[in-house]
Amino acid sequence: MGQEVYRQLLEVMKKRGGAYSGMDIPEFFDFVEELFTPQEAEVNNAMPKGFFTAKALAETMGRDEKEIEAVLESMADKGLCLALSRDQSRVYQSSRFMVGILEYQFMPGKTTDRDKKIAQLIYAYKKAFDQKTDRTVMTFPPTRVITVDALVKVDNQVHTYDQVQTFIDQSDPIAVTTCYCRHAAVLRGEDIHGMPNDVCMQFGPMAQFAIDRLGGRKVSKQEAREVMNRAEEAGLIHMSQNMTEGLGFLCNCDRWHCGAVKDALAKPKPGLFFNSGFEPRFDPDLCTACGTCIDRCPPEALTMGDDNLPQVNLDRCFGCAVCATGCPSQAISMVNKPGFPPPPKDAKAFREAVNASRI
Repeated sequence: MGQEVYRQLLEVMKKRGGAYSGMDIPEFFDFVEELFTPQEAEVNNAMPKGFFTAKALAETMGRDEKEIEAVLESMADKGLCLALSRDQSRVYQSSRFMVGILEYQFMPGKTTDRDKKIAQLIYAYKKAFDQKTDRTVMTFPPTRVITVDALVKVDNQVHTYDQVQTFIDQSDPIAVTTCYCRHAAVLRGEDIHGMPNDVCMQFGPMAQFAIDRLGGRKVSKQEAREVMNRAEEAGLIHMSQNMTEGLGFLCNCDRWHCGAVKDALAKPKPGLFFNSGFEPRFDPDLCTACGTCIDRCPPEALTMGDDNLPQVNLDRCFGCAVCATGCPSQAISMVNKPGFPPPPKDAKAFREAVNASRI
C-alpha cells in the first residue's frame, strides 16, 4: 500500500470535515504515518458514514470478517474510531480528527515515548495548518461556554442547557478523562500553570466509549459535581458543543492551551464568538477592588475603573464566570446578555447554522 494509502487518507479526512481535517503538507503525513499502520489507514478509508458492523465493512472491502474486526478493535483501542455496543452487537463509526481522533490520543493520560512523539507531531501539524489558514475569519462558533449557573443573579432566566448540573443529572454513565490540551502540553514539556488535568467529562455513549477504550474513570453524579467544583476553583472554563441536545462532552479549559479558547482569542472580538449568553455584574457595596477577578479573567476582559469598580469589555468577555467564582467578597453575579441568541437545537440545526454563516 505504501504512501498511496496515506494520500487516500488525506482525501478521506478532508471529506469528513471538522477542525484540522486534512492539508497536503509534510506535517500531515508525518503524524498520520505514526498514528495509522498502512492496514489501519486502509480500513479507515473504507469506513462508511454512520454506524456499521465489522461484517458489513468486511463485505464492502472483500475481506475476511475476523481480520477486519481485529483491525477495528485495535483502532478503537488506539482512539482511531468509535466502538459502541448496540442491541447486543458491536458497531463502529469513523471519527474526524477534531473533535475526535486528536483528542482521543491523550485522554488516557499516558506518558510513553510514543505519546510524547505523537504530541510533537500533532503540534507540528496544527501549527503548520494554522500558518496556512486564516483563523480569524468569523464563522458560526462550534463550541460555547457554559457559565457557572449557581452565580446567576436571581430573576435572570437560566435555561436547562445553560446549567452544568443538567448535563450531570441527565447522563448515565459519566466518565472523567485527562484533558487533551493540557496533557499534550505536558508531553511537550510545557508548564500547565498548576491546572488540574483530570477534569474533562463525557456523557452517555461517549462516556462508555471513554471508559472501555480510553482509560476513562466512571464517576457518580456526586463525584462529577466535585470535579466541576475543582475546575471552577482552578479558574477553568466550562465548554461544550454549541447546541442544546445530544451533547457528549464537557471540557474544562484554560486560556493557555485549549484550542477553542485560543481560537476565540485570535479573533478581533472574542466575546462575540465564544460566549455563554451571560455577563458579569459587580456589586459596588461588596467589591473591595482587590483585583482578583482581573487576574483570573481568561480573555483579559476586565480592568479597574476610576471608581475602583471593575469594568468589563463585552467584546472580549466570555461570560464564563471565572471572575465570579474567584471573588473573595462574592461581589460578582452573572446576568443575561441582552439579545443573545439561543444555541441550535441539535446536530442538524448546528450544521445549518455553520453553513449559513459561511454564506
